Amino acid sequence: MCDPIVVGKIGRSHWHTRYNATMSTLPRILATRSVQSSRFLHVEQVDLEFANGVRRTYERLGGTYFGAAIIVAMMDAETVLLVREYGVGLQRYELGLPKGRIERGETIREGANRELKEEVGYGAKQLSVIGKLSLSPAYMTHMTHVVLAQDLFAERLPGDEPEELEVVPWKLDRLHELLGREDVSEGRSLAALFMAREYLAGRYQP
Repeated sequence: MCDPIVVGKIGRSHWHTRYNATMSTLPRILATRSVQSSRFLHVEQVDLEFANGVRRTYERLGGTYFGAAIIVAMMDAETVLLVREYGVGLQRYELGLPKGRIERGETIREGANRELKEEVGYGAKQLSVIGKLSLSPAYMTHMTHVVLAQDLFAERLPGDEPEELEVVPWKLDRLHELLGREDVSEGRSLAALFMAREYLAGRYQP
């Protein structure tokens, strides 16, 4: 392990350290190559040169679409709408937020509203983009926009889900209870819920 570099003193007894002074400079991309693709993802090799001269080849997953939206739909000021949906990756039903891809030609808000109508059966008159989240920045380029949906109205659009999703109302003051549930493991849903709660409370602004 490298010795830490002391860059300043905070207060009387705590030191702020930085372990690698060159990390403020991004690695230089030397080349990229497509390895293989599917309908939704493609694998890409990236040749990098770091600020200290070290070269490495990394692999990353890239999306073949225009990002995604995860929707925090507020039924009222205290109640968010969750959905229970089958996840083939873990082979079980998961409780989380509605989400989906943004299609070509759609804005973030338009894509979020369409997904909300398809998965939950509601549209929203007020849609606010309050942030964005990554899945795994070490090897994925995918970004998901967090959209707060308010002033809901009933409207359903046909979607691509193989079965109708169960809609589960959940109180914002009970978000902590989701942390202990075995059927809640999707990090984007948890992060977006807490982000929305802080935004609504006035403690966070994008």
